[in-house]
Amino acid sequence: MRAALLWLLMALPATAQDHRAGVFDYFVLSLSWSPTWCTLVGDARGSDQCAPRHDHGWILHGLWPQYETGYPEYCRTNARAPSRAMTAGMADIMGTSGLAWHQWKKHGVCSGLTAADYYALSREAYASVTRPPVFRRLDKSVRLPPSVVEEAFLEANPQLTPRRITITCKSGHIQEARVCLTRDLQPRTCGADVIRDCTAPKALFTPIR
Repeated sequence: MRAALLWLLMALPATAQDHRAGVFDYFVLSLSWSPTWCTLVGDARGSDQCAPRHDHGWILHGLWPQYETGYPEYCRTNARAPSRAMTAGMADIMGTSGLAWHQWKKHGVCSGLTAADYYALSREAYASVTRPPVFRRLDKSVRLPPSVVEEAFLEANPQLTPRRITITCKSGHIQEARVCLTRDLQPRTCGADVIRDCTAPKALFTPIR
């Protein structure tokens, strides 16, 4: 009986307390289409991210440490929390300082880096992927296959392949482009639990306001 219980406990997924900072296999760079988030969430919150003066398109949702299967989160770390100035300094590519703080608290703490180094690496990863300019030229909402969005990224980024990027949807809208990167930010094949493309035949793509 004791052996069976031990086996069961070993088979359970690790809890947040079991995740160790710096122990992971690769990164997922998550790029969020800001108009989708604003339509579904941000407008109702009155988020500054959605103000027309910002002209946000693909913003940095986060840089997520990933296992080959699953991912760590809320790791224990001795790194100091980022200052308000530090999180505010990420708002130009993340939309809000609040998102920058949340990403550090949930994912950054698992990177094994200081907050400053994690944000610097996140900015470097964001800059390493070309956001297809064609989406900025849309002047009305369109319904399109998620594969069209993926193909645009592949054309703009010859270093990517279909197994290195996935497009997600939410509530019938194109939501995110997720790119898999090695720990030194080179493109790599995504794990099976990450490479799950949106299965909708078509999804709504909302233009920048």
